[in-house]
Amino acid sequence: MNVRVNDPAHSGSILIIVLWVALGLVAMTLYFGNSMRSELRASDNRVSMIASDQAIEGAARYVTSVLLAQATNGVIPYMDDYSSAAVLVGDSHFWLIGRNNDEIAPREVAFGLVDEASKLNLNTATLEMLEMLPVPMTAELAAAIIDWRDSDSDLTSGGAEEDVYARLTPPYHCKNAAFDSVDELHLVNGATREIIAGEDANRNGILDTGENDENRNGLLNAGIMEYVTVYSREPNIRSDGTPRININTGRTQMGAYLQEKFGTTRANQILARIGPPTRQFTSVLELYTIAGITVEEAEQIETDITTSTGVIIEGRVNVNTASATVLTCIPGIGEDHAQDLISYRMANPDKLFTVAWVKDILGNQNAALAGPYITAQAYVFTADVAALGPFGRGYRRTKFVYDLTEGAPKIIYRQNLSHLGWALGTEVRNGWLAKATP
Repeated sequence: MNVRVNDPAHSGSILIIVLWVALGLVAMTLYFGNSMRSELRASDNRVSMIASDQAIEGAARYVTSVLLAQATNGVIPYMDDYSSAAVLVGDSHFWLIGRNNDEIAPREVAFGLVDEASKLNLNTATLEMLEMLPVPMTAELAAAIIDWRDSDSDLTSGGAEEDVYARLTPPYHCKNAAFDSVDELHLVNGATREIIAGEDANRNGILDTGENDENRNGLLNAGIMEYVTVYSREPNIRSDGTPRININTGRTQMGAYLQEKFGTTRANQILARIGPPTRQFTSVLELYTIAGITVEEAEQIETDITTSTGVIIEGRVNVNTASATVLTCIPGIGEDHAQDLISYRMANPDKLFTVAWVKDILGNQNAALAGPYITAQAYVFTADVAALGPFGRGYRRTKFVYDLTEGAPKIIYRQNLSHLGWALGTEVRNGWLAKATP
């Protein structure tokens, strides 16, 4: 059968087939091109995330060096002595997400190390102190925290013991032992996500755009996680590694020590006010108030004396770094004096190497109540590190807890917080992510 090449119908069919083939090839080209573009972007993001992770590791080593370089243990490094925002590591940058405990309602993220002693310790705070935490804390949850951490099965009024946890789905045991981490709160009966995190879904200390402002007041209603810790502790030894002088059991040693520091006349004046060896003090702050020891004198002796017999002192709140919210929870301080203490420490930064200044604000009676629960020392710090890779991509975040109670800083806790989302605030987002396009 002969077919004419110049048959219009046949030529039209061939043209249509060619067009369909060409269209298919174009479609395949676009598909594979788009796939390659997506894969390239995904690969770029993975590389940026890896770079961010490496920047975080660099930040961890940097913080270790900062803590090693500080002049004496027990003092939080001064902000001017280290970098905490947009610190360059190769092509990446990191930030140390901190807290501004002197500002009532911060609008932008603060940067720096966080003193764990600026918070209430879940393992040592009394029921009354826990109850003083602001809403969303409840009396029932405070009692349940006590029942979770104590070693017995005795029910605290309003709390929860083994029978309550046995009825949960799925059931589990009441721990009846100390908290190992703050996140363990999620296991305590009555501790909902709203109570633990409040409006601060990304745990950066401010109310971010997109976070649920439930009371619509434009201010952060933080959950209890903002104010609690399990890590606050300090060594009960002197700078040379020897035990501190216990003012309740070592009165003769105390007398010789005071003579060495202040001379015989002043030492005798202090000893006369202290009274007989049978007199017991609940804190060094009580000693200062009874003996009339000045702030300047207290600075010379505070790290050498104690009322505790343990090797480690757990859970005291650093009166120099705690927020007004935390200070309010301490007996003898409360709402009446918390802001006064913050105002004083902001105006007198050169007098904060001892707790002695507190008595001038609280008076002797309240100082005696507060004394057992406060310190001027800081030995455990959090470095909440957020990082961006090249061109502002690959956001990552990891929290480290450093313990200096044994001398050299040691990382005792590490937690990946990348899943909580952006936590660097709008200022960094607007100013930094504009650089994201290479």
